[in-house]
Amino acid sequence: MIGLDRISRREFFKNGLVFGAGAAGLAAGYAAVPDAFARAVYFGKKDGVTNDRVIVMIQLAGGNDGFSTVIPLQDAKLRDVRPSLAGQVATALPLDREFGFNASLKGLKALYDQGKVAVVQGVGYPQPSLSHFDGVRIWETADPLKRQQDGWLGRTIDKNYDSQGHPLVGCACGATAIPGALRDVRATLTVVNSARAFAFQGGADRDKVVGALYSGTPGIYGALFDTAVATARDTVAKLRTAASQYTPRASYNDNVRLAVSSKNQLAAALQLAAELIVTGLGPKVIHVTLGGFDTHERQAARQDSLLAYLDSAVSAFYQDLKAYGMSDRVLVATWSEFGRRPRENANQGTDHGTASPVLLVGDTLQGGLYGRAPSLSALDAGGNVKHTVDFRSVYQAILEDHLGVDAHEVLGQRFDKLAFVKSPAPKA
Repeated sequence: MIGLDRISRREFFKNGLVFGAGAAGLAAGYAAVPDAFARAVYFGKKDGVTNDRVIVMIQLAGGNDGFSTVIPLQDAKLRDVRPSLAGQVATALPLDREFGFNASLKGLKALYDQGKVAVVQGVGYPQPSLSHFDGVRIWETADPLKRQQDGWLGRTIDKNYDSQGHPLVGCACGATAIPGALRDVRATLTVVNSARAFAFQGGADRDKVVGALYSGTPGIYGALFDTAVATARDTVAKLRTAASQYTPRASYNDNVRLAVSSKNQLAAALQLAAELIVTGLGPKVIHVTLGGFDTHERQAARQDSLLAYLDSAVSAFYQDLKAYGMSDRVLVATWSEFGRRPRENANQGTDHGTASPVLLVGDTLQGGLYGRAPSLSALDAGGNVKHTVDFRSVYQAILEDHLGVDAHEVLGQRFDKLAFVKSPAPKA
């Protein structure tokens, strides 16, 4: 079997079968099959990671404003550059004398006081891009030079976990497509919009087509096809069983009033993530998304409502896992493609900026403030703050200290160490 590669579940079943050639492809017999299955085999790792740690990455899509999330309480320059937005200082939830959480983050503040939340300030990368597309790609691939195609989480799965027959090892919850951070042509991945909706598209007719293809496919490729289909069917069955076995022990709520209408279902996505974890379906890397953070106008109302939504969903997720005795296994971390400019615009919003804080939640953390907050007194030539922590330092700590994998193998180099994980996982 040497030389054969792998294919993701989404690619395999996208619009039906991966062949995507319709009747013409089927009429060609098995000639189309080898090319499809050239990426279909996933070899198990002999020395894969065996600890029970899980990472849940939450994308704050659009560019979250750091100065309104972790608010400088003593910097007089804040009012100079943000005459309206600086009013948030008065309602901030103090973390220490210098910084406070946005007033919407009450649940995270309570967890912070218990030592369950770490805040890494000033996170960014050299020569920052103010483009959504470039910023997202850089954070997803962990490559500011934009040469890498695979996502950093996808590479983590490929190099460390045996996902042969275990397609829920890497999972995008509440999504309809694989996030870039999870992409890797050698990793098996799953996209689950909801446990109840996860199934073969096309029902019984689709199964008939699958059966016809299998019966007409000779040799090793027929066996591979059978294995892939059996794995997908088994995953559907497991998800249905899990849904019947799991009862949330916290209150998840997507019925929230946001300042701008949204299709976000963050609470449902995190509840699904909890279901996968609690019922023992084996997820190791989970990705969810909350959009709406591109706050060019009326930022205070928009961001405050989004942060309250984030706070409610993450707090419920943590409490749910804690009630099941599993909060010591799971780390939650946020990421956003960039922060916002220090100076507010004429629409009481902010434009694309650079550095922003990363929030982390979990029992394995040594809670507190990490990194150095970006200075409003030392802006770059474009009027943006300078990052003080490379975002790959955060990834490195997540990989090595929480998951117990080789960060250098995933990231390609070493970065300054951040010690926010107090209970490191056993190394693979």
